[in-house]
Amino acid sequence: MEIKLHEIPIRDIVDKYEDNQENGVVGYHGKLDIRPPFQREFIYNEKERNAVIDTVNKDFPLNVMYWVKNGNNYELLDGQQRTLSLCQYVNGDFSVNYRGFENLTVDEQNKILDYKLMIYICEGTDKEKLDWFKIINIAGEELTNQELRNAMYTGNWLYDAKRHFSKTSCPAYQIGEKYMNGSTIRQDYLETVLKWISARENKTIEDYMSVHQHDDDANELWMYYQNVIDWVKRTFPNYRKEMKGIDWGLLFNVYKEKKYNSDKLEEEIIKLMQDDDITSKKGIYLYLITGKEKYLSIRSFTDNQKREAYERQKGICNNCREHFEIEEMEADHITPWHAGGKTTSDNCQMLCRECNRRKSGV
Repeated sequence: MEIKLHEIPIRDIVDKYEDNQENGVVGYHGKLDIRPPFQREFIYNEKERNAVIDTVNKDFPLNVMYWVKNGNNYELLDGQQRTLSLCQYVNGDFSVNYRGFENLTVDEQNKILDYKLMIYICEGTDKEKLDWFKIINIAGEELTNQELRNAMYTGNWLYDAKRHFSKTSCPAYQIGEKYMNGSTIRQDYLETVLKWISARENKTIEDYMSVHQHDDDANELWMYYQNVIDWVKRTFPNYRKEMKGIDWGLLFNVYKEKKYNSDKLEEEIIKLMQDDDITSKKGIYLYLITGKEKYLSIRSFTDNQKREAYERQKGICNNCREHFEIEEMEADHITPWHAGGKTTSDNCQMLCRECNRRKSGV
């Protein structure tokens, strides 16, 4: 792989700068792809963006940037946030200290436009370029796992997937924001849905992306996501904040064919939400779908309740009738929670560890 350092003035970078939602972002006489498919969306805040302009105005050095050469064109490998900050400022998209670029004197404008950026341009195989990409510290922001995957599996499929899942207020956000955790622009939505659909076939996210890398579009992924969100809304029509962030796709993969009565589920939810023994209200939804009580995180007996039961039993296990030290015993619900038993002193018994595990089926 060949890597050469170039000094390129800002006026060349901003020449023919264009930000088009559908066709991406270009600059440098229209030859530089500023936001190739593997790049994250713009994430600089106002303070960071203004600091870039202030650095240039003071003629301080900016950190080096990295481009990849593809024929007569280039892809921006590292430095997207700084490059966009410069292009947007010169384009008049924002001001610094109440002065936009158009408010500057000609000399002040030329000082900015003549500022030279230090840019390494590399040429090599795809693998060499991607290996280089993975070790570069992108704009001081550590890459997420999904951003690294995006670098490995670029193509039309990824471009289309990001259109659905990785833009601010993208379609995936609009229909499922109430159910999803994380940020679209940091690839959290895309990673989550890829995890769901990959699990359906017992594959990894990398497996799925490698198989579909050269597809023309990501329609399968988009349709799958819509089906998941639609299934959740039909199963639980009344939204509660506890529904946000559940791995709905993993549940959909296993239970989508099972018939649920949404009215009866709602009645059960109301009852369970009022049960003080349930410490994980989010787990109510997993419990109702799977029938597994472990998701509820039933409240444990306190140390005082355990000591009270131990003394009442005189250290005798209520099952095998052998004597044990309290450290060798575990608290158990006499009447199980699912049968109406509460986590109260009068429903607490101490069993030896072996008897308790045998009763619990562990």
